[in-house]
This record gives sequence, C-alpha cells and structure tokens, in this order.
Amino acid sequence: MIEKLVNVFFGCRHARYSFPVTIRRATRRPQAAALTGTYVACLDCGKEFPYDWQQMKVITSPERHGEQVTELAKHAA
Repeated sequence: MIEKLVNVFFGCRHARYSFPVTIRRATRRPQAAALTGTYVACLDCGKEFPYDWQQMKVITSPERHGEQVTELAKHAA
C-alpha cells in the first residue's frame, strides 16, 4: 500500500510508449503480451503494457478491456 502511494507521487507517468510489438510463436512471451499478443513499453521506465490493435489503445485494465470486447461482440452480432 505504501508502495502505491509513493508511485502516485514519485512514479513514472507512462506518457511515452514504444511502437507496438506483436509476439508470434515465441517460447517466452512477456506477460503484457499474454492478453492480446501485442504489447508496448514505457520509454521512460521500461514497464510493459498490453496493446489492442483493434482499438489502437494501451490496455490499462484487463478486466475493463474484457468487458469492452464483450460489448463490441454483442453489437457486431
């Protein structure tokens, strides 16, 4: 809990990202790529985040992303 509080005040804001990287048939897959197969990295601190090519957005909340994908599938059908 204290770590989260320190990160709020002094942590990285993740304002700059790398170009999205898609992993294909790799034996070792970064955890960030486990959700969609694509990830980006913060250019300041190196933290990796899942990336959604369909929405062209960084996924900050995997739970919320799952809900959005379900909603889009409902509307498409």
